[in-house]
Amino acid sequence: MKRFVYIITDRNRKNLHVGMCTDLLKTLKFYGEMPTLFFDSAQQLNRLVYFEEINTEEQAMERFKTVSTYTRPQKEKMIRPVNPDWVDLTAGLNYESGIRVRPAYGRPSIQAARRAVTV
Repeated sequence: MKRFVYIITDRNRKNLHVGMCTDLLKTLKFYGEMPTLFFDSAQQLNRLVYFEEINTEEQAMERFKTVSTYTRPQKEKMIRPVNPDWVDLTAGLNYESGIRVRPAYGRPSIQAARRAVTV
């Protein structure tokens, strides 16, 4: 079974959290549902900036232990070559898995747009 070693951060990139899991999408959903589990709401971990897919549990555990001991500059050195703009990689994962994410607010109505133009 494949394992993932990942680095997730907040919107200000202050915190870099290293983790390991078997289902990356499920883990990211958990972080979204429990926003203040590790930090306060201003430091919500919600951006996946790096991940590695590893084939065996032993190799994944070794890699997780290694990356967990890295200093912040070392983690940034890992992230920058593969994700120089630190964009959230979750959207790409959702696309690859076939999950379509609909916006929570729905489609704007034509009437609302007309009112905004005439005012």
